[in-house]
Amino acid sequence: MTIQRKILRSAVASAAFCALAAPAFAHHGFGLFQLDIKREWEGTLTKMNLVNPHSYMELDVVEANGNVLHMRCEMRAATLIRRSGWSTDMFKVGAHVEIEGNPHRDDPEACYIENFTLDNEITMNRNDQISTNAVDTSDRPLRLEDGQLNLNGDWAVEQLVLTVPPSGGNGSMIPKSMSPAFAAGTITIDDVRATQPPRPQVVYTEAGRAAADAFNGRSPEDNPWFACKPTSFIRDWTADWPINQFRHYTTDTGEKVIDITYGLYNFDRRIHIGMASHPANIEPGYAGHSIGNWEGDTLVVDTIGFAAGVLTPPTRSSEQMHIVERFSLDTEKLALKREYSVTDPVYLAAPYESYDVMYLSDVPFERQTCTEMTPEFMQQQ
Repeated sequence: MTIQRKILRSAVASAAFCALAAPAFAHHGFGLFQLDIKREWEGTLTKMNLVNPHSYMELDVVEANGNVLHMRCEMRAATLIRRSGWSTDMFKVGAHVEIEGNPHRDDPEACYIENFTLDNEITMNRNDQISTNAVDTSDRPLRLEDGQLNLNGDWAVEQLVLTVPPSGGNGSMIPKSMSPAFAAGTITIDDVRATQPPRPQVVYTEAGRAAADAFNGRSPEDNPWFACKPTSFIRDWTADWPINQFRHYTTDTGEKVIDITYGLYNFDRRIHIGMASHPANIEPGYAGHSIGNWEGDTLVVDTIGFAAGVLTPPTRSSEQMHIVERFSLDTEKLALKREYSVTDPVYLAAPYESYDVMYLSDVPFERQTCTEMTPEFMQQQ
């Protein structure tokens, strides 16, 4: 079969994730899919699992001997698919599916989708973008009733677009605003990288180095991501491009709080605004205990009370981890900047520091189910 391209896109060929500086551009890899082997399949769509961390299309494939092979083929996370403007209406059970992709090393019933066609009508590359409406901020108040900046909303890092420069090749994932210039050759990948936040530098203690060396990044027992669990809210804020929700409100007891939901795995966190000090007895947890105070137009958030866990693979975190974040808003671009500093005397010999930038998402926040369907990780759960 030959899949005919039926829509315009900024790039063709397989995804080549460029090594941009920000942790937001990191991906947890392609597992045991054999990206050097190209295969084609066709069959009948039986189910579309729009889930995080990866969506999976299920289809029945009739083999040459007449046997029916039930396959499940990996796509991007549900959050990314929605941010790309794709509709669930595209995936109708019973549709004829043609797939170009890569087989799994160990599971003949699994594949990695590069391109697909549905009923000879819709042809897509896994990274294709469909135009979405710009965010309407005309009625958005700049400040709340108490005079503080309005941080309410659904926030996400800028969407990335697979873009091929004039020199050709497989292309790179480029921020949407910079994609036309990169495609035209007026900027280079180095120009793009220069605009991104610096990657935090990890300086380990002796215990931190030993723990990192022993860390198995592809084991759900070590790496929470493969068990649909969070790492830290430092990493989960941006990794795999989630949509995160901020909500200011006053509780029934009169306390001002900001609740944040981290969109990849739908984990919640509360910031207590104006609280004088952390309570004496904090039940350790993923989100710890956060106090926020305004310094002018900057919200400074101090968090302690963590359970031992993972800061970002392969770096572990202890109950002594302490995080300070500084949130500021560019009111012209409506860009939410978060500067952060992480200290942990058990595992870190120096602060783990950088910043990231979010924008109001053109796709609303929606809780997504997390179901790990990648063969090797399903077997380990």
